[in-house]
Amino acid sequence: MKTFAIILLVLLLAASAAVVGGLVLYQRADEPFKGYTADEQFVDLQPGAGTRAIGATLVEAGVVRDTLTFRLALWRTGISRQLKAGEYRFDRPISALDAVEKIARGEVYLRSITFPEGLTIDDTAALFEAHGFGTAASFRAAAADISLVADLDPQARDLEGYLFPETYALPRRTSASDLVRMMVRRFHQVFAPLRDEANRQGRSVRQVVTLASIVEKETGRADERPLVAAVYLNRLRIGMGLQCDPSVIYALRRAGRYDGNLTRDDLSWKSPYNTYVHAGLPPGPIAAPGRSSLEAAVHPAHVDYLYFVSRNDGSHVFARSLEEHNRNVYRYQKLYFREKRPGG
Repeated sequence: MKTFAIILLVLLLAASAAVVGGLVLYQRADEPFKGYTADEQFVDLQPGAGTRAIGATLVEAGVVRDTLTFRLALWRTGISRQLKAGEYRFDRPISALDAVEKIARGEVYLRSITFPEGLTIDDTAALFEAHGFGTAASFRAAAADISLVADLDPQARDLEGYLFPETYALPRRTSASDLVRMMVRRFHQVFAPLRDEANRQGRSVRQVVTLASIVEKETGRADERPLVAAVYLNRLRIGMGLQCDPSVIYALRRAGRYDGNLTRDDLSWKSPYNTYVHAGLPPGPIAAPGRSSLEAAVHPAHVDYLYFVSRNDGSHVFARSLEEHNRNVYRYQKLYFREKRPGG
């Protein structure tokens, strides 16, 4: 009887130890853990990776304590089939449960980069490099892939005008080619509702985007864009030269000749983009237009203006005749700068 009591006690102690041990193990999935020494750790989970490979990757990266804890977290959450591929960033101690749930939610690490309206390919490439995604040269090379717009613009020599300006959330290792494809795909999406109307007007995508790029460079005000588009369309209709400063500046920049000032000699420089010398639209877009400029190019205002001049406050004044325009130039340019001069 005494022997039986001892055996029973041993069994009870063993069971208690097992319960305690199981409870401790169970709770390990809740304990925050950080096994890497750097401030942050990136973990790249490949598409098609199974839970065994994912667990091994997390353990090796120091995000999860060990594979047993990882398996326990999977068992407790029941989401082993929901883990998503991608690159994840960890920057503080985290429990195995939280790590698993983060991966199941697909909270991959993304960095945002904003491309404002009116950038050229060179401007966009410089911004791409400045944000640490890659070199400007790699972006310019990717932006030469005209196959991406073959269905829109068979005459395209590069992707000028088709890299849609927007904020993009990108994985850390996004290549120039990946981003360029993303930007062109976004252009397709934005322009799609306008394409039928452009076709109805008998205007090619290239013509619309070229006009939209000029509008984008002429004014930053959304309310003025349909008016500016109307001015240039009115000029085209009567065979009047566009005489657009931004197109000349674009030509000078491409040739490495622009120093920030536009001179009288520049206006006579024989470039196909010089709309003071050549009639009609320039050969192609001079920048990346945003949505409102594209819409203005397809849906211009119903006005008969032929001229506009800056008020030097971000807005413009429009005129129907050269006489009216000259009065505006005198008031908003000559008098304005005369009064700005010392002693004016």
